[in-house]
Amino acid sequence: MPDQTPSVATQEPAQASHGRSLKVLLAGPRGFCAGVDRAIRVVEEAIRRYGAPVYVRHEIVHNRTVVEALEAQGAIFVEELDEVPADGHVVFSAHGVPKTVPAEAERRNLLYLDATCPLVSKVHREAERHFAGGGPESRHILMIGHAGHPEVVGTMGQLPPGAVTLINDAEEARTVQPADPARLAFITQTTLSVDDTAEIVDILRERFPLIEGPKREDICYATTNRQEAVKAIAPECDLVIVIGSPNSSNSQRLREVAERSGAARALLVQRLDALDWSVLDGVNTLGITAGASAPEALVQEMVAEMAKRYTLCIDERTVKEENVIFRLPAPLG
Repeated sequence: MPDQTPSVATQEPAQASHGRSLKVLLAGPRGFCAGVDRAIRVVEEAIRRYGAPVYVRHEIVHNRTVVEALEAQGAIFVEELDEVPADGHVVFSAHGVPKTVPAEAERRNLLYLDATCPLVSKVHREAERHFAGGGPESRHILMIGHAGHPEVVGTMGQLPPGAVTLINDAEEARTVQPADPARLAFITQTTLSVDDTAEIVDILRERFPLIEGPKREDICYATTNRQEAVKAIAPECDLVIVIGSPNSSNSQRLREVAERSGAARALLVQRLDALDWSVLDGVNTLGITAGASAPEALVQEMVAEMAKRYTLCIDERTVKEENVIFRLPAPLG
């Protein structure tokens, strides 16, 4: 867990002073994580090396600003491989894909690059280890995650149908009835609420004392750090704005964490042009963070526009420094 005492960097009021004063608490860390940064670099390097277009199966990360920027460079986003021409180059998104996807790419002789976050790949390997080829040492796997999320689809797709049961929430953890309670393991989606997941794990461990879990928690460092940063500022905030896309799991969890941690209100806003300025009426202290798939430029754009409307006093609150870097996959390294 990160140090719970945030460092504080207090800035003078923003240069352009207009209207009433507004205190802004910027949560840190925020924005891009190493897995997202790596996935974007994979697409950009593929375009540079192979030329446009490069096809990307599913949104490379859940952020429209990122997707639009890559489209401008020559990326074409598709949902399935049948949309990729025979001579196409294709990148798999950071969320990971079922094993059937690279198998299909190989069958069609497509040149593909896997931008799956290494921390998601770690969960895939855990699932395979617990499954143990379906042999006598095999354990049935309970996956804590959200139905339909690409990461969950990709992780469950590492194993044959029926090998994994999805646990969406605490209620499902209380009611799941595995065939052999003595031979169970659990894994989790990497972008969940730390607190919600801990509750579900506690329920599973109480019901199934022999259940095996990961050696290290599956929720990634970036998700944990961003939630801790929001917890540090939320009690002081009349409103917390989370910059991120509606289909971003980690961004949605940040909004929920802010609400549960003492913020009077919390909103998820995709980018500046989606902000309804009336939400700031009566707000004296505003918290701002960004999901792990949201670029820092969106934060700075929003703060710059606020500086035109208010006299800002900005406090940067950082609970953890991050220096993780993931290498590009072998074909691009």
